Amino acid sequence: MTIYTPIPQDRFVADIRLLAARLSEDAAWSPTFLIGIGRGGLVPAVFLSHASGLPMLSVDFSAQVEDFALDPIARLAARTRGGERFLFLDDINDTGRTIARLRAMLAAAGAVPGSVRFATLLDNIRSGERVDYHAREIDRAVTKDWFIFPWEAVAPELAIQADAAAVPDRTA
Repeated sequence: MTIYTPIPQDRFVADIRLLAARLSEDAAWSPTFLIGIGRGGLVPAVFLSHASGLPMLSVDFSAQVEDFALDPIARLAARTRGGERFLFLDDINDTGRTIARLRAMLAAAGAVPGSVRFATLLDNIRSGERVDYHAREIDRAVTKDWFIFPWEAVAPELAIQADAAAVPDRTA
């Protein structure tokens, strides 16, 4: 049985502030832009943009419309060759599939190594991909909860259940 765990707004804001602090503490690397990964990373990116003062852009993977992801990735990769750096932000690094796909797409488009980093609110330590910044860690071997972020709380219950069931080994 899936355990649904809402993340309260105050916890979300605290996590954003923690990410902003971790970014500001990293004197060796600073992004030119935050990139919200659609759909789960869009709201966190807006909040982190306000908290850090960094401008924000977005890419969309949730709609499964390739040209809304491929074209922006190619343009971002080209901009790294001009010296820009990007911090991609998502809500959770769970299986690592989104991050792996983005890394592969950016590399294929010729992004400069070291010009792109990733951040998430929650980072599954068992994920096949690592992130550079995170607010909190989880261990999917222990924590099987389906986390409901504040922006997801307005979704119909059936939609939340369908999302949780999409990759059953995360919550089983």
